[in-house]
Amino acid sequence: MNPIGYVNSDYAGCKDIRRSTEGNVFIVAGGPVSWESKRQETVALSTVESEYMVFICATAQVLWMMKFFAEIGLPVTNPITIYADNNGSISNSTNNKNHCQTKHIDVKFHFVKEHTKKREIMFTYIPSLDNLADLFTKSFPCKTIRRLATAMDLNPKVQVAPVQGKC
Repeated sequence: MNPIGYVNSDYAGCKDIRRSTEGNVFIVAGGPVSWESKRQETVALSTVESEYMVFICATAQVLWMMKFFAEIGLPVTNPITIYADNNGSISNSTNNKNHCQTKHIDVKFHFVKEHTKKREIMFTYIPSLDNLADLFTKSFPCKTIRRLATAMDLNPKVQVAPVQGKC
């Protein structure tokens, strides 16, 4: 009954202050048990950096979930898979090859590397179309919202209120 995570960000999505919005969702036993959407604390200098910054929230959430599951006696097998749609960020989570290009990233974000190295988490590529965390970072037409909600096993029969007659 391992949690499965999805993470994403919308690089510089805020037109006023150019900060990105990050989102994550964790699925357990077929349904979402944890999700978050928030504006990032700092301005990212690239898409890779913006995506990599969301990894820290997901890593912290996985560590908390692992402790919680252990306390209630539910087995968890490491590593926990977290899906992301940015190969550069995934690469940064496991190696230091691009260190000269990423050394400006705050030290706290390298916490992800530490837990990846311990094999507690593993970031895996997923195409953007299949990334459930997209729901928390971008605006979509009703059809896409319903598709992502259904993929998270949310009740597809719930009516979405029309927004300016578009649904």
